[in-house]
Amino acid sequence: MENMQKEEQNSSPICSVLQILGAKWSFLVIAELAKGPRRFQQLHRDLVIVRTQSLTDALRHLEKNGIVHRDVFPTVPVSVEYSLTEKGADFQSSLKEMEKWALKWGDSTQFI
Repeated sequence: MENMQKEEQNSSPICSVLQILGAKWSFLVIAELAKGPRRFQQLHRDLVIVRTQSLTDALRHLEKNGIVHRDVFPTVPVSVEYSLTEKGADFQSSLKEMEKWALKWGDSTQFI
């Protein structure tokens, strides 16, 4: 138990970010929601490479960590819309820097 607490205290800020953001698809979800609020099916259509369950898991994780806001509308059937919180929107500058880095150093065939 004591070793675990020491590890948590000594972990880098990068590790904290990765724990908050979760899976690799989180970056894509955040980038898509930066364009504006989306319903689940809209997100799923726009992020065709992400499986349904992976998208669900990413959205739940991001919501739990205060990155994504989930709005439920009392329609028939119920409508759910996802948007970025202030915390999530604040991550946009980091995503832009990652994109710049990928354009400079990444080989696009490696990302497919």
